[in-house]
Amino acid sequence: MEGVVFKRQLQIRWVSFVADFLLAGMVVGPLAAPFLAASGLPLLPLIAKIIYFMGSHVCPQPDMGVALAQPHIMAVCMRCYGTVAGLLITRLLYEVTSGKGFYWLSQYDWSGAAFASVLMMAYPLELAAQVLGWWSFNNYIVTLFGLVTGLAWGLFTMPILHGRQQPEATLIQDN
Repeated sequence: MEGVVFKRQLQIRWVSFVADFLLAGMVVGPLAAPFLAASGLPLLPLIAKIIYFMGSHVCPQPDMGVALAQPHIMAVCMRCYGTVAGLLITRLLYEVTSGKGFYWLSQYDWSGAAFASVLMMAYPLELAAQVLGWWSFNNYIVTLFGLVTGLAWGLFTMPILHGRQQPEATLIQDN
């Protein structure tokens, strides 16, 4: 068996790679920002400012973030971070199940899209209830509503973003 080399071609699915890269940034960034800002090291507070800038443009209430390194808070509120947590959970679930299961909503076409859309309304409905004064901001409540939204979003989109490529069917022609 001398000289036998096993070759396996590395195939990168770019959509999947980019989606995972962005998700990793959304998971780590808001948590890291307060510690980077509090570090006092030369370049790290600048990186924190960039993360806070992005958080202020995607989160409706970034000033409600949890204080992780006093006086610095997370770059997003717990509603937004709950949404990110739901996306992370569904990404891990997709990796474990390889997209097999009744709960992956994209397999149901428009019905799945409609059901996912209804569940995704948890976040904006909770935010509207808070803005209208029906209840005050509570980290536990907003995290739960964000989590429902993130799970719904992930259960619909993960098979689309990370689906395994099927080999193309070959046509056999009779001569």
